[in-house]
Amino acid sequence: MTLPLHDPAWLERMYNNRALVPDHMNYLQRWAQDSAQVRVNLPCVLDVAYGDEAGEKLDVFPPAHPVAQGSPVLVFIHGGYWRSLDKSDHSFIAPSFTLAGYCVVVVNYALCPGTPEHPVTVPHIGRQMEVALAWVWRHVAEHGGDPRRITVAGHSAGGQLASLLLTSVWPLVAPDLPEGLVRKVLSISGLHDLEPIMHTPFLQQDLHLTEEHVQQASPARLQAPAQGLLYSVAGGDESEEFARQAQLIQDAWGTHVVPRCQMLPGLHHFSILDALAKPGHDLHHMAVNLLRA
Repeated sequence: MTLPLHDPAWLERMYNNRALVPDHMNYLQRWAQDSAQVRVNLPCVLDVAYGDEAGEKLDVFPPAHPVAQGSPVLVFIHGGYWRSLDKSDHSFIAPSFTLAGYCVVVVNYALCPGTPEHPVTVPHIGRQMEVALAWVWRHVAEHGGDPRRITVAGHSAGGQLASLLLTSVWPLVAPDLPEGLVRKVLSISGLHDLEPIMHTPFLQQDLHLTEEHVQQASPARLQAPAQGLLYSVAGGDESEEFARQAQLIQDAWGTHVVPRCQMLPGLHHFSILDALAKPGHDLHHMAVNLLRA
């Protein structure tokens, strides 16, 4: 399939989700308000430094009913096209999982483009996520989680970052880390090939993607992981490009790694995240199935 990568108007229609969902601000404001309330009402440990750089903080929401062997862990990576939003906007994800007995970790990362003194690129954020997961593996047991059972879910840009973690060679990240530290991923409206993003003017002005970045940070361009499980989903009301991006990772890695690739009817780029946090919804079930696997 040949994409019109030099047609800015087409790229805008495909990738400008805020334009595609006119009431997107209602979602963002409600997420922030609900998340603030969750942090008041739910046991949590906030702004834990997982590294030394700007943005390297995470929030931990322990399971409501701890068990001796530790609970499965859901690590959530937010979206925002690598240039906006914050973990504090996404605490609302936690309650439906912690009340069901899971430990939830919501991570932050530095945002593009950074500063002239400290520029931030998408591959740099990918490395930050490896440092974050290393922290989770080393410390989540202190918060009631089982480091042997980590599932990573990511939305939009977070879906790219989550998928990328399946390709990490963990003993090279740090010698104490086990192979297969991340084996289960849920990519929600994930971006698995960054080439179209590099050609999208309203994004490229902040991301400064290069061809090398595209090759390094596009999961669909990398070798399929030897072990691992990824579910790829997008909303049925999202653009054709988000449907293509969801399918792309299954085509690239095969059904043995990506057994589920699904368009969820009636959901757009924002309402799909509400579905993750809603017990009884198919997307919530997918996350729980991975946590239990």
